[in-house]
Amino acid sequence: MYSINVREHFMIAHSFRGETFGPAQAMHGATYVTDATFFRETLDADGVVIDIARATETLRAILGRYNLRNLDELPEFAGINTTTEFLARHIADALASAIDNGDFGESARTLDRLRVTLHESHVASAAYERSLKA
Repeated sequence: MYSINVREHFMIAHSFRGETFGPAQAMHGATYVTDATFFRETLDADGVVIDIARATETLRAILGRYNLRNLDELPEFAGINTTTEFLARHIADALASAIDNGDFGESARTLDRLRVTLHESHVASAAYERSLKA
C-alpha cells in the first residue's frame, strides 16, 4: 500500500460538557498539528498516490474554516463536544467529500483509504481512518 502524508496546523478555542472532562469544561485553546494520509494500493497513471500540492491546499482550506475560531460558537458544532477524536473524523469526512467533488482531480476518486491524525502535543494524538470505496 502506497501513502502520501501532508501536514498543516490550526488553532481553536472550545470547551467540553461533562464531568469526564474536568478542567477542560472551561474554555481553553488547542493547537493541532494535523496529518492527512492518503492510501492507494497501486499508483495512478501519473505514478503518484495523489497530487501533494492539491492535498495540502485542500487540507489548509478545510482547517482554515476553524482556525482561530471558538468552535462552541459555530452552528455546525452546536451541542457537540468537539473532542480531538470527533474533529479527526469531521476533517476526514470533509476531505472525503472534497475527493468525491473532484477537488483532488479525477484519479483521486480511486484512492483506497484516508487517515487524519490530530496531534495535541508531542506525546498525544487521536486519529480517524476511513475507507474511500463505495
